[in-house]
Amino acid sequence: MSIQRVNPHQAHQMIEGGAVLLDIREPDEHARERIPQARNVPLARLAQAPLQIDGAHAVIFHCKGGARTSGHAISLAAATACDAYILEGGLDAWKGAGLPVVTDRKQPLEIMRQVQITAGGLVLLGVVLGATIQPLFYGLAAFVGAGLMFAGISGTCAMATLLRRMPWNRRVA
Repeated sequence: MSIQRVNPHQAHQMIEGGAVLLDIREPDEHARERIPQARNVPLARLAQAPLQIDGAHAVIFHCKGGARTSGHAISLAAATACDAYILEGGLDAWKGAGLPVVTDRKQPLEIMRQVQITAGGLVLLGVVLGATIQPLFYGLAAFVGAGLMFAGISGTCAMATLLRRMPWNRRVA
């Protein structure tokens, strides 16, 4: 089954006509900012079992900017028996079109943003301390860089795992 692209206004009309909107982002991303009608079904869960959506004539998949949905278009189309669509430009395009979005600033930042902030901070700290106090501190920047490379190669991120366990990240439902 093929998958078609729709712009935010077309998607909005389709949703009003009964189409189901599925957010394939992770739960922490969905909790912080989402389209009101969207159901959260993370990409990893879609890969485990086909969707069971009663009475839906069409399903529209979306992510934040469109890259995840575009990159997984074939598996998304295969995940449902009804017509499948991708929201072109994702949540960012939806907001850009002036359509409603629910934002919950009480939810923690997305884990990957926390990883980026933490890794960037540790690299910067290692460089500043290495330049001003002791060159051995450059090792901190190298250690974080090696960890990021390992995460990219292996698909596992120790920093993300650690950050998920932090107290401020326990609020996500």
